[in-house]
Amino acid sequence: MLRIRHEVDGGPEVLFAEEADIPAADAGELLIRVEAVGVTLPTVRKVREAREGSEPVLLGGEVAGTVVATGPGVTGFTAGERVTGLCFADAYAEYAVLNTAMTSRIPAGAGAVEAVALVRSGLVARGAYEAGRVEPGESVLVTAAASAVGTLALQYAKAGGAGRVVAAVSSADKAGFVRDRGADEVVLYGDADWGGPYDVIVDGVGGDLLGPAVRALATGGRLVAFSSGGGTVEAYELLVRGASMIGFQMRAVATGKPELYERWLRELWQLRAAGTLRTAVHEEIPLAGAARAHAVIEQRRNLGKVVLVP
Repeated sequence: MLRIRHEVDGGPEVLFAEEADIPAADAGELLIRVEAVGVTLPTVRKVREAREGSEPVLLGGEVAGTVVATGPGVTGFTAGERVTGLCFADAYAEYAVLNTAMTSRIPAGAGAVEAVALVRSGLVARGAYEAGRVEPGESVLVTAAASAVGTLALQYAKAGGAGRVVAAVSSADKAGFVRDRGADEVVLYGDADWGGPYDVIVDGVGGDLLGPAVRALATGGRLVAFSSGGGTVEAYELLVRGASMIGFQMRAVATGKPELYERWLRELWQLRAAGTLRTAVHEEIPLAGAARAHAVIEQRRNLGKVVLVP
């Protein structure tokens, strides 16, 4: 099979294609023939990170495809079913292994690319939004608003009755796109004033943006951080606003609260079928073009999901 790897840290140029053996499914795992791979900002960032003395990060991501084999003791899934899930190693490949706890079926009539654009991003958007405990009429700011998660978070905010929904993006040419996804207003990261104060900020960027995000919070406001960008927050900035910062990770819900995870998943597809949520796919790129996919995300050019198609 064809797979994408890297042996040193760096930019998109360090990725290369190679032939490899098809992996085997172990206990609790499924082997799938991959039809779509979602490229995520955390993976792109980890490829570039310098980690002295450590091995290069494995290329993980959300994948969708058809089950070709099940591991020992697996029940509930059979060969031939179409599924999507999160793969933590060698996701950029023609075949991938998924843990059943992080895997779900794709409904009839839905495609693999749509599943990759909707499921993980939609669940993260839902979870981050709910972590902010948004009350009807409250104001919400979403950073990384043109990303796959960001566009769905905007739509959750509108559907949930937020009074004012504002998108924060890197460049003005994204304004029309995020307005079409539900933003009432648009601000740029470089703006001196983000138009606050906001009751809730859903942040998918982290890093240097945490400072202005906290300063844009209203009294009693909540900042929900779900990105892999890290960063620090001055406790005093939270203290003077009576504000709070909340971390959210989807994996913690999937493994620690499986019933909630399954309910959110069902509701996600229902909202998609009802037209309440619309996915956005920036581009479908052949698997061998993984370097170009990473470049698009690093340069913040994507409007929605970047998908690799083996």
